[in-house]
Amino acid sequence: MRIGVVTFPGTLDDVDAARAVRIGGNEAVALWHGDHDLQGVDAVVLPGGFSYGDYLRCGAISRFSPVMTEVIEAAGKGLPVLGICNGFQILCESHLLPGALIRNDHRRFVCRDQRLRIENNRTAWTAAYAEGAEVTIVLKNGEGGFVADAETLDRLEGEGLVVARYLDGNPNGSLRDIAGITNERGNVVGLMPHPEHAVEDLTGSGTDGLGFFTSLAERVFA
Repeated sequence: MRIGVVTFPGTLDDVDAARAVRIGGNEAVALWHGDHDLQGVDAVVLPGGFSYGDYLRCGAISRFSPVMTEVIEAAGKGLPVLGICNGFQILCESHLLPGALIRNDHRRFVCRDQRLRIENNRTAWTAAYAEGAEVTIVLKNGEGGFVADAETLDRLEGEGLVVARYLDGNPNGSLRDIAGITNERGNVVGLMPHPEHAVEDLTGSGTDGLGFFTSLAERVFA
């Protein structure tokens, strides 16, 4: 499958995401924030970093990039979109996902291997995992606290839209230990941890993140 990886000014993890796409058996297609064409890709990854320097709010400026006009329209038609860390923030700013990401409750940047539980394996990006699987994936953020009003949180829980949840302690103050969520259709997923940094044993974090980059093909050929 051809998976587009978007680069915004200030993006840090686009090369890592593209490598993870290739390790997952797919073709990585470079997309630029100023593009008006998604080049016919089968899915899109919005990688982590500090798009536009995180000025104003994390992801708030990126949301208005020309490429996001195309991503928002395509996601509405079912295109799979994965937002990782800053990409998750962009998805919330774009209203493709509910809620927001705010400053970590301890006011410090966190970088560590983080245990998660996969709560929903029915999305385009998590089909490779068993429901309830416990995995370890790199986490690195300064503004990773997921927040939403009580009604939205109850809906996410009640409709099974929580994709992943933090284990062994909450690293950033995310409400209800939420590490990732999906939309109702299951094609758009936002995840604060970085699965692209957990796809090779050589990097030291293991390969628990690889499933996010193999799930699309597994769903297609299931």
